[in-house]
Amino acid sequence: MAGHTGMAGAAIMRRLRSENCEILTAEHRILDLCEQGAVEDWLAEYKPDAVIVAAALVGGIHANNAYPANFIVDNLAIALNVIRGAHKIGVKKLLNLGSSCIYPKFAPQPMSEDALLTGALEPTNEWYAIAKIAAIKLCEAYRKQHGDDFISVMPTNLYGLGDNYHPENSHVPAALIRRFHEGKLAGASSVTVWGTGAPRREFLCAEDLADACVFVMKHYSASLFLNVGTGQDVTIAEFAEVVRDVVGFEGEIKYDTSRPDGPPRKLLDVSRLTALGWKPRITLEEGLKAAYADFLSGPRRSH
Repeated sequence: MAGHTGMAGAAIMRRLRSENCEILTAEHRILDLCEQGAVEDWLAEYKPDAVIVAAALVGGIHANNAYPANFIVDNLAIALNVIRGAHKIGVKKLLNLGSSCIYPKFAPQPMSEDALLTGALEPTNEWYAIAKIAAIKLCEAYRKQHGDDFISVMPTNLYGLGDNYHPENSHVPAALIRRFHEGKLAGASSVTVWGTGAPRREFLCAEDLADACVFVMKHYSASLFLNVGTGQDVTIAEFAEVVRDVVGFEGEIKYDTSRPDGPPRKLLDVSRLTALGWKPRITLEEGLKAAYADFLSGPRRSH
């Protein structure tokens, strides 16, 4: 399990504990996935039957804009080292996690898997997106040339337990949870949300993603990657209102229109995964309540 301490990886770990399997992990201080030799040595020593690649350098619009070299270099290195290393030791099955930002900025909505590489990417996160596209193509290439059972899934925007609540480098759900919570504690009359509030986004609880990952590991084997989402979206303004209600902030929501909105809409076509028999189970309100409770109970993750 690569990336077991991240939000998605930790959720997958929780889900895997109900399966009949031994879970192998390595802390970053022991194994740096950006180091090819170290990754190949670790894989050769432990010889896992299956590999899940949930490790990544991730962040929101600000982080992607501020650290473009980090986002492309680290994510390319992780993908190449783990996927190539898995091939070298004959791993039976590999699941690679991508991101819905791989799709063109103005891809037809909802975005089907066929939309990949049909247009220009969103400039604010193209560095991360290019690395994630490369990882998909690595899996496809090893399947095509060597017959390796390597598959990929593309999750939509995630939220859940153990998210990153950095005030600038976090994604929308975590950023809003923190902002509304701090506004509530301060008795603020208003909280500001970046952008216009008009873009539409789809949000998936990390626990549902984890269940989908285990499902496809068991039931899917093909070159084409699969979208994972709810198939439903909301405006950022609507989402902010749900978060405000969950947190219990009673003030006004204001919008900073000087901040970038990003793509106007990001909704995944999840019909291929649905046809296989999987659907999400956690509602937005249920998932956000659990995320806020987790935020309140633990240290604020800020990096």
